[in-house]
Amino acid sequence: MNAKLATLGIACALALAACGGDAPPPAAAPSPAAKPAPSPTAPAEPATADTQATDAAGATDPAASADPSAAAAPAEAAGEAVVSNCATTIEGDDAMRYNVGSITVPSSCTEFTITLRHTGQLPVAAMGHNVVISLASDRAAVAADGIAAGVEGHYVPADDPRVIAHTELVGGGGTTSVTFPASAISGDGPYEFFCSFPGHWSVMRGTIRVG
Repeated sequence: MNAKLATLGIACALALAACGGDAPPPAAAPSPAAKPAPSPTAPAEPATADTQATDAAGATDPAASADPSAAAAPAEAAGEAVVSNCATTIEGDDAMRYNVGSITVPSSCTEFTITLRHTGQLPVAAMGHNVVISLASDRAAVAADGIAAGVEGHYVPADDPRVIAHTELVGGGGTTSVTFPASAISGDGPYEFFCSFPGHWSVMRGTIRVG
């Protein structure tokens, strides 16, 4: 009996050892694949009415900037000059402006005198003004050619047939005048008066005619 019990005990011990031996641990479940990180660049949003309006407001019209007449327009012309006894007096200032934008010479005048008063304070070399009369179509070329004459030559080309008449160049507080035959501006125009100081002629100008 004791031998049977001993044999049974040994069998149980062997069975337990077989069940509880050093078996390898179960394999870990595979982890799910990592999802790719989202792209840092967000997709472009569709244009809305607000963004289209903003784009339209900020756009520059190339046609407007290319318009040559915009740069050639007189600077805030202040109306018609007062004429008396076939003469008129006009003014120029340190803001690069004449105080008139047109002069009408009475048809009864054989000669006409324009007097220019510089109401500013800057010296002639910095803000000199004069009055030059020519065909409107000759204004730019006369002014460009006059640069070589310098301040001493009043920025007017010497003996230029395109120049109908011109005054001297004066600085702040100065006065100058010129008298010319009215018939000189009676032909096919239009005619203009302008300041030939470099940089002034494109805005400091006006029309002159016999009427």
